Amino acid sequence: MIDTVAHVLEPALRERPDAPALIGPSGTLTYRELDRAADLAAGVLWHLGVRPGDRVAACLPNDLPIVVAFYAAQRIGAIWVGIAEAYSGAEQDELVAISGARLVLAGERWKGSHAVVLASRQWMNPDDRELRAPAVDIDPFAPAGIAFTSGTTGLPKGIVHSQHNLVLPGAVLVATRGWDSGLRKADSLPMTILNMLVLNPLAAAQAQGCAILIDRRDIGTIADRVREHAATVWNGAPAQIYDLARRPELDLSSLRELWSGGSDTPDELRAAVREVHGLPVHATYGLTEAPTVVAIDPVDGRSVPRSTGLTLPHLDVAAYDDAGRRLPNGEQGEIGIRAATTGEWAGRWRPPLGLWQDDSVVPHPSELVMTGDIGVVDEDGWLTVLDRKKLVVVRGGANVYPAEVERAIRLHPSVEAVAVFGVPDERLGQRVAAVLVARGELDVNELLELCNQRLAKYKIPEVWGRVDSLRTNSMGKLNRSGLEDVLRTATPLVPR
Repeated sequence: MIDTVAHVLEPALRERPDAPALIGPSGTLTYRELDRAADLAAGVLWHLGVRPGDRVAACLPNDLPIVVAFYAAQRIGAIWVGIAEAYSGAEQDELVAISGARLVLAGERWKGSHAVVLASRQWMNPDDRELRAPAVDIDPFAPAGIAFTSGTTGLPKGIVHSQHNLVLPGAVLVATRGWDSGLRKADSLPMTILNMLVLNPLAAAQAQGCAILIDRRDIGTIADRVREHAATVWNGAPAQIYDLARRPELDLSSLRELWSGGSDTPDELRAAVREVHGLPVHATYGLTEAPTVVAIDPVDGRSVPRSTGLTLPHLDVAAYDDAGRRLPNGEQGEIGIRAATTGEWAGRWRPPLGLWQDDSVVPHPSELVMTGDIGVVDEDGWLTVLDRKKLVVVRGGANVYPAEVERAIRLHPSVEAVAVFGVPDERLGQRVAAVLVARGELDVNELLELCNQRLAKYKIPEVWGRVDSLRTNSMGKLNRSGLEDVLRTATPLVPR
């Protein structure tokens, strides 16, 4: 296995140099053209003063330049920092300041105050052909990328990964899913998310297939691009999967794999998509610290109700108690991951290098990474995630997992989005509350009946509110900070 991003294109360059490597809204690059563009862009970065260990930030749309710039930064040993286009100017500036980026590659949706270098198709083909970076000896285990995640605190936390760890997930997926040069992997989630670079261009390159970048989030346009480019794999957020189930006219006939990630996808919704489109929805569970996929339904379509898939073979995934003791298969606890100790992939995985603080890496303290998620791993390796450990609502001494309640509420056809959380209660400690976004008229009694059919009484929300929208991050995940404030301004939903 090639273990650096800097050299990951080499097998395809030898065997399929003129095959399409990357498709975006502005065109197509073959492997030969992508390699040349990355070399030229590396020369531009070097000319602008970027050196090994410097941070290069990028706030760019899903198109060719962001992938070219990523490869370029890796070839000169720089550390990549993705910054979401959807962030406010203050949020964008904050990530630049935390990372200490030497420069920012940005497009039209940059709102920050820092000076930027405009990255475009022309930027990849500078007139001065003498702008060449010197050969850089790449350490596969040196810092290569910072992925910012807010977790449940709302404060940016920079997870640092090496080139080795960025390449490894793609190698495992290629091997376990039988991908080859016929792979055409499409993604519409932003490439400013480090995990998406791992799952799209890096995974496709290791299969010697083609990565397809989609710059839209609406399901109609996504389906059009999937059909136009004959995509074989597409990864969607649950809201997009929900829309698919209601759009039987969309043509997804080229797809061989349809993934759902970001949050829970109810079994009923997955069944609806299979009925409408004839495709199984492959549940996934991923983690910024992994990076990306930890578990996924097998390619043959097997699944287990409520499960988020089979754990991948390079990882040892188990539940742990509050004292850090590993629990037997089938027992519920906090999910932890470490390197597999048996099999072909034993010892390949490394935990993230650590956290980025004060222009350096604070090393990760152990070989075990605790996820903060509560779940169960059965004896066959199927992982079921119940909820975030810190989000558990403790009502009268009983644990209520918001994801379980949200799963039931989302089954109502009018509900577009929902957030369940705890509000203080003098007697119980906490009560269960829900705020939701819905289409048209909504009868809260129908929601209560739905919950009564699927949940124990103590899990059913006692406080309901309706809002026009709920904040999400660039991955489509709910932003859970400030939900009590959202509830205060919501329109109350009162049962009859």
